[in-house]
Amino acid sequence: MGEAKRRKSALGDKYGQESRILPGIPITKSQAEQFVKLTSRGAWIGIGIMITTWFTVRFIGPAFGWWEVY
Repeated sequence: MGEAKRRKSALGDKYGQESRILPGIPITKSQAEQFVKLTSRGAWIGIGIMITTWFTVRFIGPAFGWWEVY
């Protein structure tokens, strides 16, 4: 008997299904990984927008006289 058959007989109906992070929470490990990827990408986009806005307000704005710096 091979290892896969042993595992299949031991797990029964749960064989081949993804495992969950915690028993009471219906989120699988792959869904958690996708969430981390998405939020990391969103954070980097937010950082880029923040730097662009800072650059515009700090350097470009005063050059056009939008915000007088005294």
